[in-house]
Amino acid sequence: MKFTKFVTAAAVSLMMAAGGASADEKKPVVGLVMKSLANEFFKDMLEGAKEHEAKRGDYVLKAVGMKNESDIESQINAVENFITQGVDAIVIAPADSRAMVPPLKRAMEAGITVINFDVSLDPKAKEQNGVELAFVGPDNRGGAKLAGEALAAKLGKGAKVVILEGNPGADNALQRKLGFEDAIKEGGLELLDSRTAHWETEEANTVATNMLTAHPDIQGIMAANDSMAIGVVKALESAGKAGEIQVVGFDNIPAVGPMLKDGRLLATVDQFGRDMAANAIDQALEVVKGAPEPQGWVKTPIELVTGN
Repeated sequence: MKFTKFVTAAAVSLMMAAGGASADEKKPVVGLVMKSLANEFFKDMLEGAKEHEAKRGDYVLKAVGMKNESDIESQINAVENFITQGVDAIVIAPADSRAMVPPLKRAMEAGITVINFDVSLDPKAKEQNGVELAFVGPDNRGGAKLAGEALAAKLGKGAKVVILEGNPGADNALQRKLGFEDAIKEGGLELLDSRTAHWETEEANTVATNMLTAHPDIQGIMAANDSMAIGVVKALESAGKAGEIQVVGFDNIPAVGPMLKDGRLLATVDQFGRDMAANAIDQALEVVKGAPEPQGWVKTPIELVTGN
């Protein structure tokens, strides 16, 4: 079986059936595995999925989210639980692009349709495990480059910047770092430092504070998601440098809207997260009904968002 689409990872303790397990047994059951529900991006995605279930009314949704972005074990457990429950499809946004391949292989061997979305599974890990799955999701590298280009245009050549990376094991973290580096190279910027903050706001606050101390001449900060960008903005406010140092993010979560308007955040990238899981579920249900599985990379839209 082949296919990977929108998938979200989450702590098993947070599992919820958004339509009721008592629903008509003839309805297919879809297990949605998301990443951290502490992240506003995935909270919004969950709400979109629940609305989608209510609107369609022809399937049962079971959704799971992790405690935090590094809680990989919860995603693995969620997949194993869905296999035990015998769900018809698993739609997952993997927190780790390599670690999630073996459990998803077991799901496929159990006859479960698997859709990989949002974060691509690692090609080498798939090959090593004999897994063929498409990826349905955005061009993370291209999106990060858009944000980086906006920063380069604002600062000009020679400006000194740093990067806050996502989880080292996640493909989208790698791709966004590469996209930022593309923009740095093409825009003639100088990269002073690049460190992970694991997608987390508080960790980003600490990392950014340490970077400001180590590099007092920073002019721009590239955060690989908006949750980290919020932490960066908090660090700048504490240091009395809000608005002086330019910041870009990725995700366009509602919380950054005011920051874009008042200039605390220069730009972000919208990947339309609220629709992601819903679209992936649609694909999963089509495959469950017998439609061909997607092949390769099915790109979903991205868009640069600024306060202008």
